[in-house]
Amino acid sequence: MKETEPHDILKKDAYDFCVLFVSDRLTRIQHQIKELETALSSETKSSAGDKHETGRAMIQLEREKLGQQLAELEKTQQLLSKVPKNRDVKTVGLGSLVVTDSFIYYVAISAGEFKNELKSVYCISAATPIGKLAFGKLVGDTFSFNGKSLTIVSIH
Repeated sequence: MKETEPHDILKKDAYDFCVLFVSDRLTRIQHQIKELETALSSETKSSAGDKHETGRAMIQLEREKLGQQLAELEKTQQLLSKVPKNRDVKTVGLGSLVVTDSFIYYVAISAGEFKNELKSVYCISAATPIGKLAFGKLVGDTFSFNGKSLTIVSIH
């Protein structure tokens, strides 16, 4: 058994967590859009007047907001589809599992904290402040985030 195998499993689990994160948000937004469309059609059938127009305008604004969220989520989904699964380079980049002396990061999308029974991994985007600090770094490099010094122990 290779020494890197537990990290490979952790990396795959973190990737799967990111996929599930995007899928769940996509389902939730699509459900909200359907609810708004139902509300809009029932609003159309209700009485006319200022109250009716205000209700329609509010629903339309909410629908536009959800449309923007959906577009952002689709961009995130595209980025996630480009994350290399078997990244084997020495520097931190997209698809890296970065083990520091304090935390473990998976550089893909901002999906929050993934926990399994043994480890906790922060799924971050390369565009986040910590992602920008770590990007391009090597094992042994140190960077500071929120006043805390982090040293990269390994990259997978």
